Amino acid sequence: MARSISNLLFKGISYSGLPASRSSTIAPGLLNLNGMRFSTSAPNDPDTHDDFKPKSKISGSGLSLKDIVEQDVKDNPVMLYMKGVPNAPQCGFSSLAVRVLSLYHVPMSARNILEDPELKNAVKAFSYWPTFPQIFIKGEFIGGSDIILNMHQNGELKEKLKDIAANQEKLE
Repeated sequence: MARSISNLLFKGISYSGLPASRSSTIAPGLLNLNGMRFSTSAPNDPDTHDDFKPKSKISGSGLSLKDIVEQDVKDNPVMLYMKGVPNAPQCGFSSLAVRVLSLYHVPMSARNILEDPELKNAVKAFSYWPTFPQIFIKGEFIGGSDIILNMHQNGELKEKLKDIAANQEKLE
């Protein structure tokens, strides 16, 4: 029975006997799915309540985004700009970066670039690097998850993080 159901699904027929839908179109701010339209953005409508409009969590600080990125990189021995947060990464590359850095038990600071598109652009401009995650160690831009994975595998990352780990052990 299970095999016949899976065969029906693979042939484009759902178990209910109706054709399985594979078509959907995605346009910026709009999703059409099975003939239904969904909006994925908050309109600039005066009737839209302020609580539902996107807001930058950083904009109220009085600093420019460039200053915030510079301060983050300067003040944090390991700074990670990623999709999501270390406890809940929202992409595989960000997850890999967190897992590799966690092996060294060093204090890690992170910002979720998905919360603020302007922050994302400011980080890209600061590092001259187009993709995320972006890892900075002791104020130096290192790169993304592929680079720190390679550094971990060849021992370079251990050397780079050695004094940070030693300082962390003294504090504990």
